[in-house]
Amino acid sequence: MSKQCLIITGGEFAPFAPPVEGEYVIACDRGYEHARRAGIRPDLVVGDLDSCRVELESGVPLRRLPVEKDDTDTMSALRLALSEGFRDIRLVCALGGRLDHLLANLQSLAFAAARGASVRIESPDTEIRTLRNGSLRLPRREGYSLSVFAVDGICRGLCIRGTKYTLEDAELRPDFPLGASNEWSAEEAEISVREGTLLIVESRIP
Repeated sequence: MSKQCLIITGGEFAPFAPPVEGEYVIACDRGYEHARRAGIRPDLVVGDLDSCRVELESGVPLRRLPVEKDDTDTMSALRLALSEGFRDIRLVCALGGRLDHLLANLQSLAFAAARGASVRIESPDTEIRTLRNGSLRLPRREGYSLSVFAVDGICRGLCIRGTKYTLEDAELRPDFPLGASNEWSAEEAEISVREGTLLIVESRIP
C-alpha cells in the first residue's frame, strides 16, 4: 500500500492537485461534495454527514461518525490515516470558511507531527506544513512570503537561513509572531528546529 494519503475536508472548495497514483483518498463529510466536483471517487468517506448535501454513490465505503463527538470529521480522518500507517498526508479544502474549523485543522497538523507524520495543507495561494525536531529546505517561491510559528509550545534552537531575516539558535514562542512575513534571499531557505513543532506557512502575496 502507498503511504500517501489525500484528505478532502469539508471547508470551502478550492482547486487542488488530483491524487497521485496509489494515493489513498478520504473525503470528510462535505468533502465528498468537493471530491465529486473534482471528479474524484474517494476510497472512503468519513463523517456524520450533517453537512453533505449529495447522496453517496453506490459502493463508496462510509465510516459514519456520531454527530456528538470530541473529534472533528477531519481529525477523525487523520487519526484513521495514521492508524493505517500513512505518513505522507495532505489536506485540501481546509482553509477559508469558519475560523474555528481552520484552527482545528492547524491543531490537527500538530497532532500528526507529534506522531511522526508529514502533513500539509494545500490551497492555490497557501501551503502550510509542520516541522518537528528536524530541518528542511524550501525552494524559492517568487511572489510568496515565508512565515514560521510555534504551534504546540516553545520552539528552541530555531535556525532560519537563506531569507531576508535570519535566525540562529533562537527561541520562538506561541504568544509572539516573531517568525511572520519573511522572504527568500537565496534559491532556497533552510529551516531547522532542535526542539518543538513549527507551522511553516508559504503564502502568495496579494
